[in-house]
Amino acid sequence: MGIKERHDRERHAVRQSILDAARELFVTEGYRNVSIRKIAERIEYSPAAIYSYFAGKDEIYFSLAEDGFRLLHATLLATPSSGSPLEQVRGDWLTFYRFSREQSAYFELMFVDRSVPQITEGWQGLELVTALMGDATARLQAAIDAGELPADLNPLAAMHVLWAALTGPSVLALCDRLSPDEDRDLLARDVLDAVLAGLKAGSGTTFVPDECRIDPDAAASAGESPDEA
Repeated sequence: MGIKERHDRERHAVRQSILDAARELFVTEGYRNVSIRKIAERIEYSPAAIYSYFAGKDEIYFSLAEDGFRLLHATLLATPSSGSPLEQVRGDWLTFYRFSREQSAYFELMFVDRSVPQITEGWQGLELVTALMGDATARLQAAIDAGELPADLNPLAAMHVLWAALTGPSVLALCDRLSPDEDRDLLARDVLDAVLAGLKAGSGTTFVPDECRIDPDAAASAGESPDEA
């Protein structure tokens, strides 16, 4: 291994240790309560050393968020796709729910912690987020085209309804709001099936989504899977 390769590998390892420490601290103490100094102390580095990798705490968060969305994307791609279009919609949202269990730290940072920076148009990871939303919307459109959902259903609005519905049981479980005898997986399945049954029966939506946020061609160019943390 050459000197440059060794140097690059060492920098990557340090960068990853910063992200791992930050993710743990953000989840256990809350993003608002974590400083660069705390992250540095966790990995026994100086704050100045952290700044040689990241411009600040917000940049660390956005790196973690992008990793999380890439991991979610990879998880969805790895899920076998079979059955009717509506069954594929159901499978995708169960995968989203399982992500909240298997990658709870990422899920909390991506969807729960209100103190994290807001995602803006300038964030390079936004393309991946819109690709994920575009994929989910396209799945619903396929179910509409197949006659499994009403022809007048807005697939983007339906996607938001499903997103909100599955986030509910995920957050209830993540925040320990269910008793030990209550099965979070069954609750998630019941919520998903109830929403899909309502949409299938013609329950209309009043939510008006931002159509401009979805790029139908973004999914094809979504990024590669992340390294597992």
